Amino acid sequence: MSDEVDNTLMIIAAGEFSVGILGNAFVGLVNCVNWMKNRKIASVDLILTSLAISRICLLCLIMLDSCTLVLYPDVYSTGQQMRILDFFWTLTSHLNVWFAACLSIFYFLKIANFFHPFFLWMKWRIDRVIPRILLVCLVFSVVISLPVTENWNDDFRRCVKTKGKTNLTLRCRVNKHQYVSIKVCLNLLTLVPLSVSLISVLLLILSLWRHTRQMQLSATGFRDASIEAHMGAMKAVISFLLLFLAYYLSFLVVTFNYFIPKSDLAVIVCELIALIYPSSHSFILILGNSKLRQAFLSMLCKVTYILKRRNF
Repeated sequence: MSDEVDNTLMIIAAGEFSVGILGNAFVGLVNCVNWMKNRKIASVDLILTSLAISRICLLCLIMLDSCTLVLYPDVYSTGQQMRILDFFWTLTSHLNVWFAACLSIFYFLKIANFFHPFFLWMKWRIDRVIPRILLVCLVFSVVISLPVTENWNDDFRRCVKTKGKTNLTLRCRVNKHQYVSIKVCLNLLTLVPLSVSLISVLLLILSLWRHTRQMQLSATGFRDASIEAHMGAMKAVISFLLLFLAYYLSFLVVTFNYFIPKSDLAVIVCELIALIYPSSHSFILILGNSKLRQAFLSMLCKVTYILKRRNF
């Protein structure tokens, strides 16, 4: 790639990275400050804080990988550094999707209107088990990320160097196929939390339809708080599903980079697309959460006031 293209792509990546860090850091900071003030933290705030921290880590890893690919491409064939980067990227990707699934379940249980005994039992228990669920998600993500590092061996590192050559040996092809097979299988595991999120939003739609129908039968002509809560939760979950789908496809392209000669430009473009998910979804969550939205608007007012005073 030319230096001009490299610089342009790195500027775009730096902009997305900065926006994402600011948004997720804001979510974590507001919730942590409230935690210290009140000596306790609400379940939804704990989920949002965990999600924000995992997304900050994911942003740092994507940015590090982009910088490495542009500035130090030889690191891709040195082994140990890429083993660590690959492990943490897989870990944070799984943490993101599992924590988002936890948020989807929490929204569903707190907002939906169903009267099934199992639903009511889960609704009553959810606040107590959220910390344990998040811990289980962390442990599970670590366990399923370990095979990535175990398969990144010396033979595979030597084969990475031959990515752009046509005379690959059979041993190299076998190593690459083994590596990408493990990566694909691990990526397929994200379909479980994604399915949970999809089911949650479908049940929220069903709950909203039933609630709207009841309002029509009772001749209520205005939107109540329950409808607003349904709509806010559905926007958060649906936007997550769409953004994560784009991220997931980009992640697959980066994974298959080992099979595509001279694909560095395509990989960096895909990483720019991947940065959109952890950068933008935090602002959707901020606007959908009344406490975060008020804190964000208050911060904007203070920043605007300071800038106006400096101008005068």
